[in-house]
Amino acid sequence: MEEVKIPICTSCGKEISPRENATHFLCPNCGEEIIWRCESCRVLGVTYKCPKCGWEGP
Repeated sequence: MEEVKIPICTSCGKEISPRENATHFLCPNCGEEIIWRCESCRVLGVTYKCPKCGWEGP
């Protein structure tokens, strides 16, 4: 059986629940790392930083 990984918001570090209106996408700069954004960080426009290349964005 495969272990389920709970996504973590790249901005605030909290776990993202399945019912939350979150989003995820590849880093716009390097295209190699998945950026997760929880609902509140998306709404507030909190900055995120790619853990691979260091690119920052809202």
